[in-house]
Amino acid sequence: MTAIVFPGQGSQFIGMSKDFFDNFEIARLTFEEIEDYVQIDLKSIIFDGKEDLINITKFTQLSIFTASLVIFRSLQNEMNLNEDTINVVLGHSLGEYTALACSNKLNLKDCSLILKKRGELMNNAVKPNKSGMAALIGKDSNYIQQIIEQNNINLEIANDNSPIQVVVSGDIEDIKKNKEIFLQNEIKKYVLLNVSSAFHSKYMNEAQNILSKEIDNLNFKSNNISLISNFTAQISNSNNEIISSLKNQMANTVRWTESIKKLEEIGETNIIEIGPNKVLSGLIKRISNKFDIKSINTILDIK
Repeated sequence: MTAIVFPGQGSQFIGMSKDFFDNFEIARLTFEEIEDYVQIDLKSIIFDGKEDLINITKFTQLSIFTASLVIFRSLQNEMNLNEDTINVVLGHSLGEYTALACSNKLNLKDCSLILKKRGELMNNAVKPNKSGMAALIGKDSNYIQQIIEQNNINLEIANDNSPIQVVVSGDIEDIKKNKEIFLQNEIKKYVLLNVSSAFHSKYMNEAQNILSKEIDNLNFKSNNISLISNFTAQISNSNNEIISSLKNQMANTVRWTESIKKLEEIGETNIIEIGPNKVLSGLIKRISNKFDIKSINTILDIK
């Protein structure tokens, strides 16, 4: 059995999934289907880099979702990916929605439209240049949380990506002014991220409440594939639990390190990363050496 993981924001690049689009009819049909649902010319954004829209949150999320879906659908027959061969799925932030679509827990129309709404809400949640995020390299989330508490820093852990990479969110002035405190406390690197807002923090509470009501209207399906939630880092095949976690995801920490530890705990050994770039594979290798990891984001990766 296999676990499939799907990337989140930051993995995008111009031209992602283009070789699949050029070589697989299902890839072209998937692009057309999603574009029909969301009424956005995603091909010009993803393939041509139109006005650099790919790096604007309300387009980024749909773009990564589409590229990942296109690759997954192209691979389904090539690699025999189905309910009998996939044990569990998980995704990083927006990737959790990709996981829900690829596991057929949500149909493509519902998932495309809810992700369009999510991207818009997160894009507009805070006035521009008022909040932000920073990546801290060198220590784990518990160590980072201790620094935050001991120094009364008004920042939150947004992404627990690996034992040596944690992302914090908050007011942009707090992000900037506390850099030296972290560096003085054995943090090796402190990198401001090019994002529009403080994702996975209290700044997303209002947007999360709005999206939560939209999630209530979705029709989730049951099958044999389980999901590990960003919010709880627990594995579940209960739609009620999956929905509850999804409704809390946007304003809370992405618990990626714990999620991969959960995969290890249940005895999963094979992981396939599907989607643009190989960010998650790199993070997973820093969390555990017990997995056979394959990353697929070009046709060459399946040969």
